[in-house]
Amino acid sequence: MRSSPLSNSLSRIEVDVAKVALINREQKRRGVVKKFAARRAELIVTINDSKLSAEDRFAARLRLQALPRNASPTRLRNRCALTGRPRGVYSKFGLGRNKLRDIAMRGEVPGMVKASW
Repeated sequence: MRSSPLSNSLSRIEVDVAKVALINREQKRRGVVKKFAARRAELIVTINDSKLSAEDRFAARLRLQALPRNASPTRLRNRCALTGRPRGVYSKFGLGRNKLRDIAMRGEVPGMVKASW
């Protein structure tokens, strides 16, 4: 059976909406990380300070654990700036491998040429 163009477009819209939701979630995480960065850094310095008592360090660890889970920078995911693709992203350019290749082939990245050997 062939699928109708309408059903294809609907499934395509659903995929795009899901991707937009993931991108928005990632942006929200970046905001939470930025909001709590100073507080996290302060607590981590306290935890790693061996001159403080064990009780103070333990209390700082509990306060660090009480922060939102998304406040940790480890939960961030690099995404392509153009497409939002989460995998195959070159952090130096902030682009996914496919888009980086397209842009490089057009000669828009200075110094980048197609490899030949």
